Amino acid sequence: MDTSIGSVDGVVKPVCNDVGSLPAIACHPISPAVASICESGATLGRHLARRLVQVGASDVFSVPGDFNLTLLDHLIAEPGLTLVGCCNELNAGYAADGYARSRGVGACVVTFSVGGLSVLNAIAGAYSENLPVICIVGGPNSNDYGTNRILHHTIGLPDFSQELRCFQTVTCFQAVVNNLEDAHELIDTAISTALKESKPVYISVSCNLPAIPHPTFSLEPVPFFISPRLSNKMGLEAAVEATAEFLNKAVKPVLVGGPKIRVAKAGKAFVELADACGYPVAVMPSAKGLVPEHHPHFIGTYWGAISTAFCAEIVESADAYLFAGPIFNDYSSVGYSLLLKKEKSIIVQPDRVVVANGPAFGCILMKDFLRELAKRLKRNTNAYDNYHRIFVPDGVPPECKPKEPLRVNVLFKHIQNMITSDTAVISETGDSWFNCQKLKLPPGCGYEFQMQYGSIGWSVGATLGYAQAAKDKRVLAFIGDGSFQVTAQDISTMMRYEQKSIIFLINNGGYTIEVEIHDGPYNVIKNWDYTALVDAIHNDEGKCWTMKVRCEEELKEAIQTALGPKKDCLCFIEVIVHKDDTSKELLEWGSRVSAANSRPPNPQ
Repeated sequence: MDTSIGSVDGVVKPVCNDVGSLPAIACHPISPAVASICESGATLGRHLARRLVQVGASDVFSVPGDFNLTLLDHLIAEPGLTLVGCCNELNAGYAADGYARSRGVGACVVTFSVGGLSVLNAIAGAYSENLPVICIVGGPNSNDYGTNRILHHTIGLPDFSQELRCFQTVTCFQAVVNNLEDAHELIDTAISTALKESKPVYISVSCNLPAIPHPTFSLEPVPFFISPRLSNKMGLEAAVEATAEFLNKAVKPVLVGGPKIRVAKAGKAFVELADACGYPVAVMPSAKGLVPEHHPHFIGTYWGAISTAFCAEIVESADAYLFAGPIFNDYSSVGYSLLLKKEKSIIVQPDRVVVANGPAFGCILMKDFLRELAKRLKRNTNAYDNYHRIFVPDGVPPECKPKEPLRVNVLFKHIQNMITSDTAVISETGDSWFNCQKLKLPPGCGYEFQMQYGSIGWSVGATLGYAQAAKDKRVLAFIGDGSFQVTAQDISTMMRYEQKSIIFLINNGGYTIEVEIHDGPYNVIKNWDYTALVDAIHNDEGKCWTMKVRCEEELKEAIQTALGPKKDCLCFIEVIVHKDDTSKELLEWGSRVSAANSRPPNPQ
């Protein structure tokens, strides 16, 4: 993985480096050719702006700071680009994450060090979720590199590389643009690497460079052409042959989709395989929304002990299972408690296939492998027939008595009726993970959550970004009160940009997911008047409507209002429930994760 950074050798060295004095820089006349480019607007800032628009990041989430102001001027001037000002850098990063989930790429712009280190957590989350987020930082003046000067926004040392070193572990490429000679190459390499690797990249642009023209820039940059990756033909054939032989001998094989189907762009190929083979189709929890749930052989979410009813029984009793793009961590494995055996499994990663305990095949693209495998598998419906025989339809929650305190299962009974192909669901870390996982998604309904990184508060920024990217959908966001307190400010940005999301704030008085792992007084939070807070942020500017609900009657009224008279508003519905009202899945998951966390040290 290429991690080269911009050279500082091209920086003109100061004649004088006395403390408190500006460096004396030799002046050079501007050539007529460069003057012509300058008049045409072919500058570094323009080039970067055009590149963002070309790759699909037509909205950029930003927080201004003195090192990025000139760059922001150029982004604003770009006709196809909207600069979305956020309340803080963390939310700007989360918004770029949410945007990338819908558009395929996202971007944010912050200032040096204080901004970069603030956005770092969001970029780490995007890295864990394989999202191409372009993180742009306005950096120090190019003349300050290589001097002994101490700058503001730093930790008080003349070394400016602290921010860069932090980003090296959570981005796949880092470009420090502090001279114009290689700026074009570094910017283009960074952006193309983000798209190829489906990971975040870091671009630092010295604050004095965005407005300067250079012969390497043109008014209309040549569009990107990223060479498609190809499978090794011999390896592909060998992998398909070994896998087909393995699965065709099985009596009751199954298919399970994983989250890396997204990065492999293999969703359609996975469905083609499912259509051809007749196996039952399940998804891992973090792959919900990547596989159509209206598929005739779809059996639900495989999540070990907390799977959709009858799903785990079919998967774990199978004599062969193909996992496409899985991530097996302590959360997705429910504290490492999955009843799976390696010798029964085919693991298909974006560029690699492993057959049971036997051979592994590299340089094979998942989508190519799945399409070729579909041609070689014998149709086998045994496992799905077993599922059909044992399946019992879901029950419904008991009816509420008049004015009875609202229960979470009643809330989600009504949510199920709200979701359509014109909606998208965003689920915050917490009990919403488990309740939203049980929703049956209609065709075209989006679904996003952050399972690998699990950073509470992610959903506020992600809702902002996703809604900005997918203006044809109405986002339904489910956020716990504890998570909301981390990132609440950017409700303000949603109002400024006239978004129409419906936010369900589930107020149960604390960090409920933490309670079920390990309880303590630290899991209780100060209660806010959340609707009053949002009303205060609204301040009669923009369209926003809030309501507090405590019973089913009020919930019905709120939903009818949000979908009817207030359909063109940002709607914020505070749902007050009992602190111990949790899904049964969270209770089971919490106890198993707690057991995994509390394992004693191995004997020395």
